[in-house]
Amino acid sequence: MFTSVDDVSARLAETGYLASPAVATTVFLAARLGKPLLVEGPAGVGKTELAKAVAEAAGARLVRLQCYEGVDESRALYEWNHAKQLLRISAGRGESWDEARTDIFSEEFLLPRPLLTAIRGDEPTVLLIDETDKADIEMEGLLLEVLSDFQITVPELGTVSAARRPFVVLTSNAGRELSEALRRRCLFLHIGFPEEELERRIVRLKVPELGDALTGSVVRVAGALRAMDLRKAPSVAETVDWARTLLALGAGTLDESVVRDTLGVILKHQEDIRKAAAKLDLDAL
Repeated sequence: MFTSVDDVSARLAETGYLASPAVATTVFLAARLGKPLLVEGPAGVGKTELAKAVAEAAGARLVRLQCYEGVDESRALYEWNHAKQLLRISAGRGESWDEARTDIFSEEFLLPRPLLTAIRGDEPTVLLIDETDKADIEMEGLLLEVLSDFQITVPELGTVSAARRPFVVLTSNAGRELSEALRRRCLFLHIGFPEEELERRIVRLKVPELGDALTGSVVRVAGALRAMDLRKAPSVAETVDWARTLLALGAGTLDESVVRDTLGVILKHQEDIRKAAAKLDLDAL
């Protein structure tokens, strides 16, 4: 997928994703070694966007499994189209069960879900298993089986092995601890909030119309807010949204009035807004 770490950085930048050296290096190694990549960090720092950027940069299709509490094999692997199967059985009333069974458990009646779709594809594929920590522990067992051998067994059809292994990205907000067995199978990457200079570059890339001075002010205030004991620290995506908000308002500077009126863009809880309004000292930034 990539020829070097610099190639990763350059091609991700072309998609609008500015990768730190650690991110670019880990992506390159995951692609070169054929290992799944586990990306962990707070919400809104670009974990999901990294998988999307890798897919775009590599010219690969993106297959996404969104995890949530209760997601099971039928949502992750495959399920049968039961309504269509019943119609087929009804249409062939004169057939024996053996004859009907051979037909209804065929590709025509199979509904592939993300894992099976990614495994049996023959084109470059990025498989994004998003918010893995939200799935039940049983789901980890399924992922271990799939990511160990890159194959899936459909009892009625046999074993489907990957002709071309997908580039796998698992994301986690660290809502719960993932098993050591799953971690062992992956390369690990932690993405935290970016350094000030990198976040400046991100904001300039996403909101180029915003002046350098105001961009610097936005990034410094976002950093100051993250240093507070808030219920939810502002993410990079929210910093960018705030920059776009200031541009839409035609704000030339980030004064107390503008900050007070727009804190709801970057903070999402009233208690955080009250705390920020009381503690934030713009003159010190």
